[in-house]
Amino acid sequence: MSRLTAIQPEAATGAAAELFAKIKKAAGKVPNAYATIGTHSPAALGAMLGVDAVLASSSLAKADIEVIKLVVSEVAGCDYCIAAHTLMGKFAGLSPDVMKQVRAGTATGDAKRDALVRFVRTLVGTHGTVAAQELDAVRAAGYSEQQVIEVALAIASITFTNLVNRVNDTTLDFPAVA
Repeated sequence: MSRLTAIQPEAATGAAAELFAKIKKAAGKVPNAYATIGTHSPAALGAMLGVDAVLASSSLAKADIEVIKLVVSEVAGCDYCIAAHTLMGKFAGLSPDVMKQVRAGTATGDAKRDALVRFVRTLVGTHGTVAAQELDAVRAAGYSEQQVIEVALAIASITFTNLVNRVNDTTLDFPAVA
């Protein structure tokens, strides 16, 4: 059960109501995580949605963004974000088996994806301190320096929601993932 209060999206006013309406139009519902964030800080929700819009128009593939979010959420132990991004990963074209492999850090059979998973795990595990050979490896796999920056942005974005959902113990409103 969620530990922070959240208003029903229909009862929201002002900036929260505007954001909730946009989310509902795009996603069909206002997920519990967004309702909680928007209830207490519409500015934070707006910033988060802005970062997600930047990522959506970035040079990273949608599947890569979901891989990043799944890896970080797995490391953080955020069941809510794992469930949400497993669903989003499906929409981005990732198979259930690949998503399980990504979360476990095992080979997926795609060298570029596997390099991304290793790089993200290293970034998260070392708080961003990576050796030159680790950066060289992700570049050699085909990721540009622009994409390295965008990977860092995706990590920052999902870290925020991981933290909020871990603090809140947000009630799951996506299909649970084993």
